[in-house]
Amino acid sequence: MIGLNTAAVYVLQTLGSLYLLIVLLRFVLQLVRANFYNPLCQFIVKATQPLLKPLRRIIPSLFGLDMSSLVLAILVQLALMALTLLLTYGTTGNPLQLLIWSLIGVTALFLKIFFFALIVSVILSWVSPGSHNPGAELVNQICEPALAPFRRIVPNLGGLDISPILAFMVLKLIDMLVINNLAAMTMMPEILRLLI
Repeated sequence: MIGLNTAAVYVLQTLGSLYLLIVLLRFVLQLVRANFYNPLCQFIVKATQPLLKPLRRIIPSLFGLDMSSLVLAILVQLALMALTLLLTYGTTGNPLQLLIWSLIGVTALFLKIFFFALIVSVILSWVSPGSHNPGAELVNQICEPALAPFRRIVPNLGGLDISPILAFMVLKLIDMLVINNLAAMTMMPEILRLLI
């Protein structure tokens, strides 16, 4: 029976985390004003529309941000964590604590989206600079707002852009010093730390 619970937790975390990523990408795409005619953006819109449509009737946009997709990401993370705890320990625990852990998890995933988009962007700049592939365009649209502040600080070094290095460092420091410490301070169980 323990093996079945472990397998169920694995499947739940894998599929739930994938959908959570898609929902949070929907928020990020609107945040960075990505081109929604991109085929990848169209996929994300279609995958999230069934759950977002009813939420949009209740939750309005705020400052041009799609708050309903952010709330959906938090709710998906909350359900994922609650089901993981239920399958692992037989209880979901304190609802307020679950909400705090969900906020931490969504924030951690938000940072990871930019971190991995930066990695892909750097690799693409070496392998296929100026590519018009829909995936490359989407990655560049996600990375540009994150890199813009660093590009204003770091001078141009003759065609060598080191602003991604600074962005990597800042994102990693936020993850190490803020996210990990918040998870420890709120006593997040180890099984849930795998989700962040």
